[in-house]
Amino acid sequence: MTEDMILDLISSNLVLILIAVLVILIIFRGIKIVPQSDQFVVERFGRLHKVLGPGINLIVPFLDKVAHRISILERQLPNATQDAITRDNVLVQVETSVFYRILQPERTVYRIRDVDGAIATTVAGIVRAEIGMMDLDEVQSNRSQLISTIKASVEDAVDDWGIEVTRAEILDVNLDEATRAAMLQQLNAERARRAAVTEAEGEKRAIELRADGELYAAEQVAKARRVSADAEAYATSVVAAAIAENGLEAAQYQVALKQVEALNSLGSGAGSQTIVVPAQALEAFGNAFRMLKGRDG
Repeated sequence: MTEDMILDLISSNLVLILIAVLVILIIFRGIKIVPQSDQFVVERFGRLHKVLGPGINLIVPFLDKVAHRISILERQLPNATQDAITRDNVLVQVETSVFYRILQPERTVYRIRDVDGAIATTVAGIVRAEIGMMDLDEVQSNRSQLISTIKASVEDAVDDWGIEVTRAEILDVNLDEATRAAMLQQLNAERARRAAVTEAEGEKRAIELRADGELYAAEQVAKARRVSADAEAYATSVVAAAIAENGLEAAQYQVALKQVEALNSLGSGAGSQTIVVPAQALEAFGNAFRMLKGRDG
């Protein structure tokens, strides 16, 4: 093989190698594999051409280039603290945290330079504006409503940047020392007032219960007296009915019965072995025994 043939063979092989390298380079530059969590912004001649989604994508080599690789994962801004003045002129320090994600990378990269800084500034301004329209008590008690309002306002402000605010949080609301001391004093006074009210209500309830007890006792005594009076009235009515039916003899019989019962009571008492009875009483007792005997017969 001559030298010219060798040179021709080397030249042809070199061309094939260059062509193979060029083909490989074109393939490498024209095929783009985008991860699931990213989106690629492609420019052609310095202008926005398209946005590549996750997976295998084809572009025109040497004409198109990937200018921005944007993560679409949710992000958290660093916790920020800003001063705000409430409607009742109380200085508070509000600590906030914001979560967001990029939905339209082409709008984000071409409309705003520092996304985190822009969102943080927007949040600070909205927080100051919203707290300025509320009293301190409303800030403390309506925190969830305040968070919802701030989130909605931030979403409206960053809508042109292709960003979605997924969550906004107020982590803490701090007061200056003077305000905190005044609130603590007010809280102690309120506790003392509630304790006094509770004690007064307890005393009032105790008085009411005692009065109810006394009233109940009086009602029971009156009820007992009424029952006794009803019994006496019933007994009287029975005696009266007996007299009306049997005449004077029934009345005398009742008197004789009482006299005998009284004599039995005297005889059964302790140390009462000898009983001195007047003659008139003996005569009355005799009449009573005769009447009882006649009654039984």
